[in-house]
Amino acid sequence: MATPNLRSKALADVLGRLPKHVARPSSRISDYYGCNVFNESAMRMFLTEDAYRAVRQAIDKGTRIDRRLADQVASGMKEWATSKGATHYTHWFQPLNGSSAEKHDAFFEPLGDGRSIERFDGGMLVQQEPDASSFPSGGIRNTFEARGYTAWDPGSPAFLINQTLCIPTIFVSYTGEALDFKTPLLRSVRALDEAATAVCQYFDKDVQKVIATLGWEQEYFLIDESFYFARPDIMMAGRALFGHGPARGQQLEDHYFGSIPERTVAFMREFETEALKLGIPVKTRHNEVAPNQFECAPVFEEMNLAVDHNMLLMDVMEKTARNHDMRVLFHEKPYAGVNGSGKHNNWSLATDTGVNLLRPAKTPKENIQFLTFFVSTIAAVHAHADVLRASIATANNDHRLGANEAPPAIISVFIGEYLTGLLDGLEKNIKTSMSPTSKTELKLDIGRIPQVLLDNTDRNRTSPVAFTGNKFEFRAVGSSANCAGPMTVLNTIVAAELRQFKKATDALIKKGVKKDEAILRTIRDLIVRSKAIRFEGNGYGDAWKVEAKKRGLSNLTDTPRALDAWSEKATKQLFADMGVLSDKELEARHEIELHNYTLKVQIESRVCADMAVNHLLPAAVHYQNRLITNVRGLRELLGAKEGRDASVTQLALVTGISNHMERIKTLSDEMTNARKKANVITGPREKAIAYCDNVRPFLDQIRYHANKLELLVDDELWPLPKMRELLFTR
Repeated sequence: MATPNLRSKALADVLGRLPKHVARPSSRISDYYGCNVFNESAMRMFLTEDAYRAVRQAIDKGTRIDRRLADQVASGMKEWATSKGATHYTHWFQPLNGSSAEKHDAFFEPLGDGRSIERFDGGMLVQQEPDASSFPSGGIRNTFEARGYTAWDPGSPAFLINQTLCIPTIFVSYTGEALDFKTPLLRSVRALDEAATAVCQYFDKDVQKVIATLGWEQEYFLIDESFYFARPDIMMAGRALFGHGPARGQQLEDHYFGSIPERTVAFMREFETEALKLGIPVKTRHNEVAPNQFECAPVFEEMNLAVDHNMLLMDVMEKTARNHDMRVLFHEKPYAGVNGSGKHNNWSLATDTGVNLLRPAKTPKENIQFLTFFVSTIAAVHAHADVLRASIATANNDHRLGANEAPPAIISVFIGEYLTGLLDGLEKNIKTSMSPTSKTELKLDIGRIPQVLLDNTDRNRTSPVAFTGNKFEFRAVGSSANCAGPMTVLNTIVAAELRQFKKATDALIKKGVKKDEAILRTIRDLIVRSKAIRFEGNGYGDAWKVEAKKRGLSNLTDTPRALDAWSEKATKQLFADMGVLSDKELEARHEIELHNYTLKVQIESRVCADMAVNHLLPAAVHYQNRLITNVRGLRELLGAKEGRDASVTQLALVTGISNHMERIKTLSDEMTNARKKANVITGPREKAIAYCDNVRPFLDQIRYHANKLELLVDDELWPLPKMRELLFTR
């Protein structure tokens, strides 16, 4: 049980910490960037020409690598890894539990005569067989059906960590269903490439490939390890279930972009160095809005690689924090009353000819191409808003959405005043006749298609999806999430919309409409159809909730009901048509996410009751007994009447403490009973809703009385590090 001494010791430990000196291998990042990655230069050095070409073909065109060449790749990869001290290898994959996974095997193999060799062949590289029954499968695999496969993904280079060669892989069941995040992501990337390339052919016949790009912004909190171990709620649930807000929080706005604390800089320097060695192009770091909250961000990368790098970086950050006697909190809302943490996903499309399809251009012809992809993305979000909402629905993110700059649960798109005016003009004033001077310029009452300047939009912090100059920023993604989930959905819905765009445009061309005119007509139809999703105002206001309802937009405020989108017939048809997820795979994910929600609320409920009864109430009783002893002493010293008059304050404290203690104990018992009732429900959705509606509300009620109790009990006796200490002690 936590004691006052534990809190005092934790505070003393924190105040005694000094920043640790971190030496970088070189003052120039270019000297060591990617040194632990089997990248282009390493492949050229360690692979045969045939093996190198085979890997490049697999990366660029998705061709298969035959077994003979796979053996050569494995041999070169092993030589590279062992030259750097590697002793083991592992298939590194991303199962549906939200973490990365790895099982290490040694290169070492005994020969039976007292000698041994280092062995690693193509079979070991290409495929392994982890236990599929031990990972979430949503009913795809029974417990007794253990077989699953990991298969090498050449598109994400192997890397070295702790003398182990890590090979990025997909993870599928024995019967071929995806059991991970990477498999559907790769399918969605392929679907988007095919659909976008077909549309690009209207504008540039040289385009043969379209690449989805991603730039994520990772927000996080830091907490000293001593405080971490003194707070069972943060250890078990990732967030503070108790804690009265300090007088000073983030209202002075003095932490954002402020001077970074020395200990934090030392931590940042070390994790950045390790990340850069792994080829993760981290470029930006700064203080975020809430005290002890920070952010890092890389440059844009191809989406598959960007997702792997984010998962890898989170692991590196957690390990590095321990070296500095700290812990990283990726929970979306670790502390009430201050900003939560998101992972803004900046999404765009680039052609193999070097064009960003979402970057406004200088000529009318190029801007028609920009408008095609810009408006198609807006239309995709409008058509599938509920699926996009489901992709970021978690128990953690429910605390964050709609509070302290996080976007609301209503999906909308912000594009800014200028682009709104442009789309409104195209909707109302477009003429169907072509300009006699140019086949690619249409006459508009508002003028020709104008030059659209880069960064001509403001920022709207309350918008879930915002266009920010040359990309769409999906701001609703939670900080602990795997980017692959929401990006798979965004890729898929845009691919479906682009496929429909081409179908509609081709139909007009077949009727004799000129190509450029047909494109503009289709764009106009999409502008009209998707107008309801565009919103430029304050997403927090009650007026928006009313307006959104009028527009037919959903406001799904809790995870269990937001996840219903996965079971919709239209959703299943969408993912099946695009070849991204089968009905069975969608149903499995729906069940897994419901189960995860239930488990997280269940854990919070159990921790809350335990801490309330075993940590907080004993401290309150101890202080109450002190007060009672004081009252008795006053009465003995001054007499009954004078003593009673002199102890009014103490008696009021005793009464107040008793009232809050009674409510805490009663509510804890009621919450436990509600949890027991929910636990006997067998249906995953029904159980999740029971936890949402009948268990979770108790957490805030208990917190309210515990926080009031915190203000009444002697600070010296309070067993938990307080919010002011968690937020401001560094």
